Amino acid sequence: MQAQVNLAMAIKTTSSVGPDQSPARWRGIRVLEVSGIVVLVIIALICLWNWDWFIPLVEADASSTLGRKVTLQHLHVSLGRTTEITATGISIANPSDFEPGDLATIDRLLVDVDVVAYIHRQVLTVTTIEIDHPVAIVRQLPDGANNYTLRMKSSVTSNSTPPQLGNLIINDGSASVVMAKYKTNMDMTVATQAAPAGGVVQGNQIVVTAHGTYSAQPITGRFIGGALLSLRDPANPYPIDLHLANGSTTVTLVGTIEQPITFGGARLKLSMAGQDMSNLFQLTGIPLPATPPYSINGNLAYTKSTVRFANFHGRVGSSDLEGDLDESHPAGSDRPLITATLTSHRVDLTDLGGFLGATPGKTTTPGQNATTRAQMATANASPKLLPNKPINLPKLNMANFEVHYAGEHIINKNAPLDNVVVNLSVENGHITLHPLNFAVGTGTIASDIDLNPVDNVLHVKANVDFRQLQLARLMAATHAFAGDGTVGGSAHLVATGNSMAAMLGHGDGHMQLFMNHGGDVSALLVDLAGLQMGDAVLSALGIPQKANIQCLVSDFTLANGQLDTKALLLATTEANILGSGTVDLTNETLNLALTTEATHFSIGSFSTPINIHGTLKHPSVLPAAGPLAARALPAIGLGVLFPPLALIPTIRLGLGDKNACVDTLQSLHAGHPHNPK
Repeated sequence: MQAQVNLAMAIKTTSSVGPDQSPARWRGIRVLEVSGIVVLVIIALICLWNWDWFIPLVEADASSTLGRKVTLQHLHVSLGRTTEITATGISIANPSDFEPGDLATIDRLLVDVDVVAYIHRQVLTVTTIEIDHPVAIVRQLPDGANNYTLRMKSSVTSNSTPPQLGNLIINDGSASVVMAKYKTNMDMTVATQAAPAGGVVQGNQIVVTAHGTYSAQPITGRFIGGALLSLRDPANPYPIDLHLANGSTTVTLVGTIEQPITFGGARLKLSMAGQDMSNLFQLTGIPLPATPPYSINGNLAYTKSTVRFANFHGRVGSSDLEGDLDESHPAGSDRPLITATLTSHRVDLTDLGGFLGATPGKTTTPGQNATTRAQMATANASPKLLPNKPINLPKLNMANFEVHYAGEHIINKNAPLDNVVVNLSVENGHITLHPLNFAVGTGTIASDIDLNPVDNVLHVKANVDFRQLQLARLMAATHAFAGDGTVGGSAHLVATGNSMAAMLGHGDGHMQLFMNHGGDVSALLVDLAGLQMGDAVLSALGIPQKANIQCLVSDFTLANGQLDTKALLLATTEANILGSGTVDLTNETLNLALTTEATHFSIGSFSTPINIHGTLKHPSVLPAAGPLAARALPAIGLGVLFPPLALIPTIRLGLGDKNACVDTLQSLHAGHPHNPK
């Protein structure tokens, strides 16, 4: 008030100056007038200033950045070296085309900004963020529409320095998450707490809990992280301690991250365990085949937009597994690329059944819970042998794969295979296995398989070569067969279908197998067919138990799922066993017969055909009896055609140039009275 009186007196004095007053004196008086007005304006601003005047600007900028309407009730700024900005009554609305309501509300948001750091280094440094009672209501409707996808407008250029964030304080935060597409309904809490002494986190810590259902399975989770985000000494990076249980799947992630905002410099230990790796899809987004119970541990790192699960090891079913897996996002692709190099030192092939659509593992697989054992029992009780579970093409289209797998030693007691090598590629749903190879002694079963999706149906091409397989190794699993010999041949399949059963049930192709010198026929028949009546079968065929095998020649064709026997010859020193009939792969039924072509009169005179009926899973192998056997005798008397000489080049390809099968065929065709010329 006194300042106003003085100013008035000065003005009055000035007005009484006479015309002889100097110009300099007059200009000084004018300066005093202007200064007085400025002082009055400043005083008025100080007395009347309200930061709420800027709310419309702040709301407009925030709404534009988030692509969502943002409102706040009050705004206050305390200027200084560290400027404090406080906003209250904040709300972020649902999308305009969504149901009315808010995505999130915050009672109070306080942000401390280091102004000096920004002036000197042009780096936005937020020393403290404090949030009171944040509440998020996350919703996804059955049609996939949601309220949490933000169309954010980035104001950060690729060359700009990311903001430095300091201490985060959250008081009484919560979230409700309901997502129909993911069959999820869970509640979460989040708050800053004092960390216990000697724990992973020093000072304050952020604690997040979750409970409810996720992917229609119960979920519980607890995350503990540091309250101080990125303003840290590099020697003390951001700590993480996560424990999650979703159904039968458990995940633990413990370690540190140097920059939590950019996820840079991650040094984390990841452990996963569960009943089936395919359940990880909902948590990771990576489509994996069904597996038996597993437990895997490794290192998780993130560099240049690539997540790397490195040096992991563990078990899957009865098999061990180790290797490296990377997930990256190549430029120009809308799918992530999963690359993996995997090794098993000892592998049980039943653990890989999920790749074929079968239930993986077996009843003795370790780690099974009651649900998994029930699934295994159901699979074993099924009358079908061929897996009929379809490949999920939409899920498979969600990622591309480049996988190399080597199983160094196959441990199945009933599998005559030594090791397996697979190169698997999936690109835009197109699957190739090039190669898929099994070693058998010094021989190989080598295959190339191509599965190409056309109109949501897989078109299949497969080629298999059986190269120099040792019969002794094939039969070693029985611990009974002591013979020797070599097996070779090939198979080709063209088919359509999304499951193994559908592919074979609608397939066309052929298979040819040959064997050169194979020990005695008694052991071979019993071991190959699993016959409990081996001696009776041999007796019915009229073959001595110790008749030595000279060769085996087989030629099958497949037309629309019907496997037809074009030629089947088992030549021994005493007689030749011939086979005929069909296998219906659509219905998985057998209709085969074995008969004897005598090389000695005493052998063929008393032989009886052998019928092989039933299903692929439960075949019936019994001597024909009564009228059936009588009807078969005229066919034997008329003679049965031996495999054609046209097979000789293929036999030589599979067994080598010098082999007993070629000699046997040439001899039989030269001397058999019923062979047409």
